[in-house]
Amino acid sequence: MKIFSTTDGDAAPGTLACHSSSALRTCVYYRDLILVLLAKEFKVRYKSTFMGYAWSVIHPLAFASVFFMLFNTIGKFKVPAYSLYLISGLFPWQCIANAVPAANFYFLGNGTLIKKVRFHRATLVLAGVLNELIHFIVSIPVLAAFMIYYGQPPAPGWWWLLPALMLIQLTLVLGIALAVATCNLFFRDLERLTSITMHLLFYLTPIIYPIDQLPEQWRCLLWVNPLAALITCWQGLFYGGSVPLNALAIAALWAAACLAVGGAVYKKTVWRFAEIV
Repeated sequence: MKIFSTTDGDAAPGTLACHSSSALRTCVYYRDLILVLLAKEFKVRYKSTFMGYAWSVIHPLAFASVFFMLFNTIGKFKVPAYSLYLISGLFPWQCIANAVPAANFYFLGNGTLIKKVRFHRATLVLAGVLNELIHFIVSIPVLAAFMIYYGQPPAPGWWWLLPALMLIQLTLVLGIALAVATCNLFFRDLERLTSITMHLLFYLTPIIYPIDQLPEQWRCLLWVNPLAALITCWQGLFYGGSVPLNALAIAALWAAACLAVGGAVYKKTVWRFAEIV
């Protein structure tokens, strides 16, 4: 699906070099545009804050502390290295939980820019999702430190599993965010619905409980949740020592499906954005 395409049709053989040069200029233009939008997102996010990036780490660690007390200490919910298990799911979850609700404002909050400047509107969503993904990436050393502390240092498979999961997460969240950002222009109630849905999905995703703690007949229903397979993969990478191939395949399929749906919703209605915002 050509969400960011600028031309249609096949190039004539005699114009191949011209089109290659044009494509290169287009790539450079959108690279610079995304960098500018990312810089804007960072400035808005950290304006008048003292802690800055540290909040990206403090937030999931605080929740992990609460869940550890509730389920491991008070509730006697015994899982080996439960702290590591919790943050293995909470850190990537925070990236998703921040990006999806914020998508309600990726278009709505840039109405002036959409009306006055001609560019692919989807870059606003891409910049917002990349912003959250970068915050997740820079928190990975904290996860690695916990892994070393619990005697589970990063395995050699990290060199390809880490970028693969990053790409799947980017694709999945971008697809969901495109759909949410677009639909919220027409249905403003979606902002509240998104918040409720993310809270429900948190408890329907195996973040605070392992999958093997669920009854056998309920485990297969987890894969209906588009986020469950991805979080399971991250837990396998940070906590289990290996990523389940079935979960990786399901996560990739969900990512492709979400991007296809989100891209279709966006392309069908993008021509109306200027009059709506």
